[in-house]
Amino acid sequence: MVSPAASAGRLGSALPFLLVLFDLQYQGAECGINAEVEKQLEMGKKLLAAGQLADALSHFHAAIEGDSDNYIAYYRRATVYLAMGKSKAAIRDLSKVVELKQDFTSARLQRGHLLLKQGKFDEAEDDFKNVLKSNPSNNEEKEAHTQLTKSDELQRLHSQALSAYQQEDYETAISLLDEILAVCVWDAELRELRAECYIKEGEPSKAISDLKAAAKLKSDNTEAFYKISRIYYQLGDHELSLSEVRECLKLDQDHKQCFSLYKQVKKLNKQIESAEELIREGRYEDAVNKYDSVMKTEPEVAIYATRAKERICHCLSKNQQPTEAIKVCTEVLQLEPTNVNALKDRAEAYLLEDLYEEAIKDYETAQANSENDQQIREGLERAQRMLKQSQKRDYYKILGVKRNARKQEIIKAYRKLASQWHPDNFQSEEEKKKAEKKFIDIAAAKEVLTDPEMRRKFDAGEDPLDAESQQGGGNPFHRNWNTWQGFNPFGSGGGPFTFKFHFS
Repeated sequence: MVSPAASAGRLGSALPFLLVLFDLQYQGAECGINAEVEKQLEMGKKLLAAGQLADALSHFHAAIEGDSDNYIAYYRRATVYLAMGKSKAAIRDLSKVVELKQDFTSARLQRGHLLLKQGKFDEAEDDFKNVLKSNPSNNEEKEAHTQLTKSDELQRLHSQALSAYQQEDYETAISLLDEILAVCVWDAELRELRAECYIKEGEPSKAISDLKAAAKLKSDNTEAFYKISRIYYQLGDHELSLSEVRECLKLDQDHKQCFSLYKQVKKLNKQIESAEELIREGRYEDAVNKYDSVMKTEPEVAIYATRAKERICHCLSKNQQPTEAIKVCTEVLQLEPTNVNALKDRAEAYLLEDLYEEAIKDYETAQANSENDQQIREGLERAQRMLKQSQKRDYYKILGVKRNARKQEIIKAYRKLASQWHPDNFQSEEEKKKAEKKFIDIAAAKEVLTDPEMRRKFDAGEDPLDAESQQGGGNPFHRNWNTWQGFNPFGSGGGPFTFKFHFS
């Protein structure tokens, strides 16, 4: 449908010229104009020429109130309505002009144009034929013949389109309807027919614009709103589906199909909103349960199960349940290999499992499909650092704990290993040296992983005890065993090194 702004732009540029011609042609015509009506018409004409449509319209309203048989007032008001995109109102006024002045060929031509845009071929042809019978000017006669030829061609295409549709040749029907609707832009029935063809062709998203236009062109078009809502629902856009079905119920609150769909969409929408709120609150287990409910509410439309699993994958990854997250994310990616969200979440789960190369691969695939995503770029860089780090010293592996281990688990593992690898437990010089190195690594791991700031750096792929990754300062743990003779990892520090263990 042509927008009011576009119509105003085209009509606005031609209006002053058209009005001058009109005034010359009908100057001195007996219209029964009294002084007040003439004043309103003159003011309206000036405002119309200046593009001040609303103000012009008010003056033409006043002129018609002053003289309800003044065809000039109706004609000029019709011109304003056209500039404002109000074609139905314009046709009413043009019909009044023709009623008042049968030989007003300009009004008939204009009405014929509008009727043709509405797809009303027979009525449009009547106007063009009447123009030819009314002693038209050369230009008007030429225009009327042109429009009659166009109308005949459009009717031929229309017949072919209907035949193609009945034969289920929807592709051909769409092609023919494209040609017709390029002219008959305000034909609601033809738009609905083309929308139906798109649906039959398995391209429902293309049907939406035609159905939306039809909903505006035809009063109380509940069927169009219902179809739009159904399409959005099938495409997985529950919010827009809910919005459109509400429009249907505004027109008819007892509409059975719309009310049934409304209840379904509203329930699903509420569950999804609730699940997303739980995610924002960090209540990931509750969110997983809520998305399980979403899949039970809508078991038939596959897109909702996929979206639910995508969000469950996210929750499991955030909740540091890597094994479960990898499983669910993989299910999503089997259906949608380029799902960026699932790729990011599975990459994070892989990192929790120390599967750095797999994480890098997922991040690279995600980046290929979303080049400007900063989160992906940062995740990929972190995964690459962690892979490089893993080839050196991994404090989690040293203590034998998971990356999501709590502080108490870390301390417990440290105490067990420190007791096991204490150098005094070994007799030979070779074994003692090996134990010394192991013991130092164990102490370093405990130092990093029990300090929140150092652990954060390490988790980000930076070794806080590696001199190469620090600006200034060396690694305090890169020392020989003698340095540690005054250190008791099991005590509270200070004093000579002792071999007593305090496991409090």
